[in-house]
Amino acid sequence: MPDAGRGGLFVKRFLIITGILLLLILVCGGIVGFNLFRDSAIKQYFATMKPPAATVSTVIVKPSDWTPGVEAIGTVSAVRGVDLTVETAGIVKSIMFHANQKVADNAVLLQLDDAVERADLAAAKAQNVSDQTALERAIELQRRGVGTDATLDTARATASASASQVNKLQAVLDQKQLTAPFAGTVGIPKIDLGQYLATGSSVVTLQDLDTMRVDFSVPEQQLPLLKIGQTVRLGIGGGSSDMPFAGAIRGIDPKIDPASRLVSIRAEVANPEGKLTPGQFVQVRVELPEEPNVLGLPQTALTSSLYGDFVFVVRPAKPAAGAAAPAAKPEEKPDATKTGSTPETKPDEKPADAAAKPAEGEKPELVLAQVFVKPGRRNAGMVEILEGIAAGDEVVTAGQNRLFNGMSVAVDNTIDPTKPANKQAAQQ
Repeated sequence: MPDAGRGGLFVKRFLIITGILLLLILVCGGIVGFNLFRDSAIKQYFATMKPPAATVSTVIVKPSDWTPGVEAIGTVSAVRGVDLTVETAGIVKSIMFHANQKVADNAVLLQLDDAVERADLAAAKAQNVSDQTALERAIELQRRGVGTDATLDTARATASASASQVNKLQAVLDQKQLTAPFAGTVGIPKIDLGQYLATGSSVVTLQDLDTMRVDFSVPEQQLPLLKIGQTVRLGIGGGSSDMPFAGAIRGIDPKIDPASRLVSIRAEVANPEGKLTPGQFVQVRVELPEEPNVLGLPQTALTSSLYGDFVFVVRPAKPAAGAAAPAAKPEEKPDATKTGSTPETKPDEKPADAAAKPAEGEKPELVLAQVFVKPGRRNAGMVEILEGIAAGDEVVTAGQNRLFNGMSVAVDNTIDPTKPANKQAAQQ
C-alpha cells in the first residue's frame, strides 16, 4: 500500500508539471503569434497606406506674346554734368548757392575778393577816357591842317591800347566770379567763406538731372540685335520685373573692345521726378521686337538638377491595372439599331461607364508627372520653354519641395508665387 500511494503522488506531480509546461507553451506561443500578427498587420498597413496629397499651386500653359530683350548692367550719369572750379586765385568773399539748389544758366555762384582788380579797372577806364580825348583832339587838329599824321597815329594807338587794357582788367574781374555754364542742380559746397582758393580749386558739382544717360556694355554676339532708337528700360535694384524708367539708345560704339569682347552702348532716359542719380547702378533691358505664340512659365516652376531642368505636370490619376470591369446585367435589352425599336430605360438606370467616373461633386484624383524640359530665354520672372510641355498642361509653380513622380496632389491657386506676399495679403 505505501508503494501504491507513492506512485499515485508521483503521477499527480507529473500531471501538474505537465500542465504548467503546456500552459507556459500556450502563453509563449500566443505572445509570439500576436507579435507576428502585429508585425504583419503593420507591414500590410504601411504597404497599402496612401500618403496625404501635397498642396501645390499651378498654372495652365498658354501661348502668349513674348518680348525678348538684351539685359545688362549700366551706370547713370547726367547728360550735362561738370565739377566747377575757379579760374583764378583769391579769397572767398560770398557763396551765393546752397546744397541741392536748382540754378539758372549764367547764375553767379561764387564771388572772390576783387577789390584790387576793381581799382585797377577804374584806373584803366580813366586812362582810356583821357586817351580817347587826346585822340579826338588830334583828329580835330588834323582836320584843320595843324596836326601831323604822326601825332594822330600816336594818339590812335594810345587810345586803342588803353581800351584793350580796360577789356583785360574786366576779364580778370569777371574771373573773380564763378557762374553756372548751364541750368541744373548744384551739390554740396566744397569751400567756406574766407577760404583762399588756388587756381583750379573745385567748388561744387553741377548736374542737369532732367535727362540722364546710361552707359552699359553687351557681348559682341548681341550687337546685331541693337540699333539706334530702340526702347530701353531701367530698374533700380528691383530686378528685371520692375523697370519703371523708359528711354532710347542714342549711341553704339563702332569698336569692340578686343580685351573684353564687349561693345559700349549709351542710352538717354527722361528723369522728371529726379529718381535717377549720377553714378547710380541700374538694371538695363533693351526691348526687341515682340514674338507671338511663345510658351512661357513662371521661373518658380522650373527646377534644375544634375540630370537637367524639369517641371511637375498635374494630371488625372489613371485607373489601377486589373481593376474589375462593371458586371454585365443578367438580362440585356435588344439592340435598337438592329430591331428598330427604342430600348427601354429605367429612370434610375445609369450608363455602364458611370462606375469609372467620380461621383457628382467629387474631384478626380490628381497625380504628378515629372517632365524634363528645355528652357530658353528669361524675361520679367518668366522663362521660355522650348521642349517638353504643350499648351493646356497644368504645371506646378509653387510647393515643389519633397514632390516626386506619381505623387497625389491637391491644387490651391489662392497664392500666386510671382507676386510678393504683402501684396497678396492686401488683396485678400
